[in-house]
Amino acid sequence: MKTLQYSLFIICTAVALGQDYPPPTDLITIPTAGTLVRGSYALDMRIQDSGGIITSLQVGLTDRFQFGLSFGSPNLIGDDSLRWYPRPEASLKYLLIDEKSSMPGIALGINTQGYGNFNEADTLLRYDTKAYGAYLAASKNWQTPLGNAGLHGGINYSFIETADGDKDPNLFFGLDLELNPEFSLLMEYNAALNENDMTAKTMSISTGGYLNAAIRWTFVDHFHLELDFNNLLFDEDKVDYFKREIKITYIEYF
Repeated sequence: MKTLQYSLFIICTAVALGQDYPPPTDLITIPTAGTLVRGSYALDMRIQDSGGIITSLQVGLTDRFQFGLSFGSPNLIGDDSLRWYPRPEASLKYLLIDEKSSMPGIALGINTQGYGNFNEADTLLRYDTKAYGAYLAASKNWQTPLGNAGLHGGINYSFIETADGDKDPNLFFGLDLELNPEFSLLMEYNAALNENDMTAKTMSISTGGYLNAAIRWTFVDHFHLELDFNNLLFDEDKVDYFKREIKITYIEYF
């Protein structure tokens, strides 16, 4: 009986207390407070609907600061006329406050890469799903009997994509849960508060924000394969399906 009580105490303590486990640098689309460590880099390829592909390279310049570039096409694979995004996009993140057992880690960053098609009309000049722009993200992780569990959230402002008339700040939330050393479940919610005014509302393909879910498989060290189910709250008047995407990430050290 004492052994059982002791085991339950250890499990409850592990769940209740935070740990030093570094959170992922992002979930499906939302940023977290996690950063790449110094001397590491991440190659990322996102395969979108309609044959779109976004590739990115992120580099950990210090243990607190990472920088990256991304570029792609909304229809790289297919038989339509090939179109490229209008410019390479940039991202950077700086870890302001380290995560501790009593408080989350907090990071400040910029990411100008949106998702889906880029709409070039003068009244739009935006991606189907806006980039997060400037953001403040917080992350808190716990060790559970299954593995790491993390809660993430933050506020962002898409300072570039404002031609659609909606300049509101936005909120986002998410969680990740390790099922075992190879598989993790991810879920996130982008409130899309910057898509509820004027032309932005006409463009939005969600209803009540973007709810995304994914399963991530780490089948060899440093290599992640992710199956995403995006926009589960899709607007049935504009689209009749949620987005099914694949993301491949490779992390290595110099």
